[in-house]
Order: sequence, then C-alpha cells, then structure tokens
Amino acid sequence: MQLPLITIGKTSPINLSQYTIENSSGTRLIVSNIGAAIVSFFVKDKYGNLSDIVLGYQTPEDYLTDQFYLGTVVGRYANRIAGDTVFVNNHPFKLATKPGGYHLHGGNEGFNKKLFFASPFKSKNKSGIIFEYISPDMEEGFPGEFKLSVKYTLHNDDTLTLEYKGISNKTTLVNLTQHSYFNLSGNLATTIDDHKIKILSNYYLPVNKMQVPTGQITTVYNTPFDFRIFKNIAQDIFEDNEQLKLSNGYDHSFVLDKEAGKKLKRAVIVKEPVSGRRMDVYTTEPAVHFYTGNFLDNVIGKNGIKYSKRSGFCLETQHFPDAPNHPNFPSTILQAGQLFFSKTIFKLSIC
Repeated sequence: MQLPLITIGKTSPINLSQYTIENSSGTRLIVSNIGAAIVSFFVKDKYGNLSDIVLGYQTPEDYLTDQFYLGTVVGRYANRIAGDTVFVNNHPFKLATKPGGYHLHGGNEGFNKKLFFASPFKSKNKSGIIFEYISPDMEEGFPGEFKLSVKYTLHNDDTLTLEYKGISNKTTLVNLTQHSYFNLSGNLATTIDDHKIKILSNYYLPVNKMQVPTGQITTVYNTPFDFRIFKNIAQDIFEDNEQLKLSNGYDHSFVLDKEAGKKLKRAVIVKEPVSGRRMDVYTTEPAVHFYTGNFLDNVIGKNGIKYSKRSGFCLETQHFPDAPNHPNFPSTILQAGQLFFSKTIFKLSIC
C-alpha cells in the first residue's frame, strides 16, 4: 500500500507539512511536522463508520499559535516544575517560567512549536513516520544539545505505537509526552463525560495552587481519584473535593511504577458505549497524567467545531511532574551520552 504524503500550506520561512498514514483496514492517522502533532485519527466504530477521535486544528498554521498543546509532542520537560531554577550536577539553570512562577511544558516555545524533520516509512504490516528535532544547548534554559526522534507506527490491527529516543551531549533533564485530546465518540462537539475509564493505579499525586505536585503520593482509595474499576469520567468530577477544585476537574498524575523502565505495562482502558470504541494504553513510563480538558474554552478546531470544557481527555504518559524538586520521585536526569527511550501504545478496538 502506498503511503500518501500530503503537503498543506507554507509559511515562509517554515515549510509546514501534514502526512497521512493509512492501514489495511482504513484507519487513518494525519500528523504534522509542527510539534510532531497528531492532527486527526480516523477510527471505525462498531457499525464500521469512520470518524475522527482527536481534537485538532484545521490548518498547520493554526499550530503556531496554539495555546492548548493539541496533539503535540511536549518537551523538553512536560508538565510543571515549581520555580524558575533547577540544579543539574549541582549547577543552577534558570528556566523559562509562566507568570505563576512555574515552568510548563518546555517553556515559552517548547517542542510543540518546533519544526521537526519528517521521514515516512512503511512495511508489510505497518507504516508510519519518524520526526526528528535537535534542541540546542540552553534552549528554554536546559543544558545540552538534545537530539530527539519520535516514531509513530500505525499497525494493521489499529495499534498506534509511539517511541521516543534522545541523547544529549551534556547532562540534562528530560520528560516527554504526547498531548492528544481524545473523544472516542467521534463527535468532537460533544463532551467526554460519559466515557468509561479505568486507570490501573492505586496512587495519585496531589497538587498545590500552582497545580504542581506537593511531593505526596496519596492513595486513590475512597476518593474521586479511584478509577480502579470502570466509571464514567464525570461521575465524581463535581464532588466537593479540594483537588478537583484546584484543577477545575482532573489534571493529575497517576502512579504506575516506582521507576521508569523498558517493561510495558497497561495503564488505562477507556470505552465509549455509543460508538463501541475502546482504547487500551500501555507505557514504559512511571506515570500517566489524566487531564479532562478543563481549560478548553471555545477553541476553534477542525471544520469550525468549537472545543469547550471536557471536549476531550488527555492520557499523557510521562515521568512525575516537578521531579527535580522531589528526591522521592523517579529521576528525570539524563546523563551526557546516555540514551533516552520511552514507549507508549494506544490500542484501538471495539468493546
């Protein structure tokens, strides 16, 4: 099967391109070289109808002004770090920060705004694309030239595999994730309230007013954060709970393992009862950050659809936020010359 390559738009001096990858069953993934973004993901429902299940923008140019990280790769450090200074090998490095006094998602211009070099590939049972970017030394305050590759592979069984590889010439900090907003109904104008979700985690990370982890690792038992058995996303979201109020919904990391490793583990299962779509998430990362799109507010997306609060949910597989400030969290230090590797799988099926 031929891998179609589609170039859409050009903004001098940057060439903005989109690429379409299709498998043997008609599942179609559309990605952009800006932020290595997943723009669309067309998947069949239980009736065989193909619909887009991720939020995104109409044109590649829209990603240059995006404020919500729709579908993009986030780094060099995903999520939050409290304060403006981190220490690497006992040397202080000043990071770009938000007005609230914390670093967020890579800084003022993180990987979500970078132009990646794209290399499509295909074989008998799979096809995909490799995105590459070189982050210069001291970009957004992080030491070391960091060479990153992000590989998206679409298999014929509707499995989407994400693999991150990176190496730095100086010891640095790295925490990467993919920030797609999913709505398995295929109707992006509706909320994800009635999606049923199960998170295979006994503990989550409470946050403070900056939505930065406090350093505590807290049991989900007898809290609205207990997703160990399936429940609707919105079942407990309106409870009188301080953590839900601080984040305007779910915007918290769930602990999967005490350390990162090469072993894949199932982290999350999501089912949408009307369409019959199911998504199983596997990862090598020690946490998954569950975000319910709490701050989406009339964002103009594809086909003029307005994305509002809880139009989509994110399952950001990653290390713990604010790890540099908490020795009890898995380390996000990447030694000079050491290979960074992370893998996440989104397996789509019919429930």
